[in-house]
Amino acid sequence: MSFHFTDPKPNREPSFSFTGPTDIEEQLQTIADMAHEILRLVAEVRRQISN
Repeated sequence: MSFHFTDPKPNREPSFSFTGPTDIEEQLQTIADMAHEILRLVAEVRRQISN
């Protein structure tokens, strides 16, 4: 399964879509995995800035 943003508009949140199976549990897990990765990257950037 993949996840991507589609046609972002100025001053509006981008929409997004999933390709592949449409199982809601799998989609939620993909979103959770992405959120964890984003938080990990934010923590890494904060650590680099503070050093």
